[in-house]
Amino acid sequence: MNQEDLKNRLTDIEWEDFEVKEAKSEVPKSTWETVSAFANTNGGWLIFGIAQNGEVFEIKGVKNAEKIEQDFLNTLRSEKFNVIISTKQQLYHIENKTIIGFYINPSNKKPIYYNNQANTYIRRGSSDQKATKEEIDSMYRDQSFGTKTSELAPKTNRESLNNLSLSRYRDYMSRFNPSVSYNRFEEKEFLTKLRIIEDGQCTYSGLLMFGKREIIERHFADFRIDLLEVPGTSYNNAESRYTFRLDEHENLWEYYFECFARLKNTVDVKFILTAEGFGQELSPGLIAIREALVNMLIHPVRCLFVT
Repeated sequence: MNQEDLKNRLTDIEWEDFEVKEAKSEVPKSTWETVSAFANTNGGWLIFGIAQNGEVFEIKGVKNAEKIEQDFLNTLRSEKFNVIISTKQQLYHIENKTIIGFYINPSNKKPIYYNNQANTYIRRGSSDQKATKEEIDSMYRDQSFGTKTSELAPKTNRESLNNLSLSRYRDYMSRFNPSVSYNRFEEKEFLTKLRIIEDGQCTYSGLLMFGKREIIERHFADFRIDLLEVPGTSYNNAESRYTFRLDEHENLWEYYFECFARLKNTVDVKFILTAEGFGQELSPGLIAIREALVNMLIHPVRCLFVT
């Protein structure tokens, strides 16, 4: 990131790949959370010498750039982290003040943590969040078996995506999570930020989530999500193989909604109005169903629900 790029970022907001720290004379303690989060997600720029107040950035500069740089880099190569973390550095001079930038590369040895595994973080929007046990387990699986979903799907492009699925997803996010910053992005930047498309091609995860079925099946010939309703507690005592089977749908996003709509009818739901007058459905059963379906999206496999 050159100096002009940095100035442009300072007129925007912090995002998944950009974080500022004031760091006048020393490396802030919160730095290590961000390093872990960047390394465990998609990488990002960590900038020392800039303070943030709300959505306003203020250039403060650092007093001893060389000491801060050495302290930071030495820590990344010390036993504080479970693996050595690679970076590239950039020095900036803005308004006669010295700014230091470090790009933290995404690691292929995730999970990356400091001191102990409890300090494993991931990046979500502009915040560093502690990884759950399930997310840490997923990182270990990816480390063992590879991260195929982040690779580019050959001979795919924007036309490989289903327009209705993308539109439904963006509408859903704008209504139910309006504060998320990527809601305001134009389509091209939106697709890039969410790593749905990279270098003009769909990632495998982007294709599975929002792709057209005929394109998905070129890469995954047996692509499907099975939702079966079986009249019994097991196949052995069931009078028939099943009484309901989900139809085929375009992609994982469409499967999610169809599964949720069907399973929602099997649990008790309490309907209330919020203070703003919006309807809200409360149910531990709904929450459990949602979490199970989200897990399905993270680890797409052939699913069987027995009722």
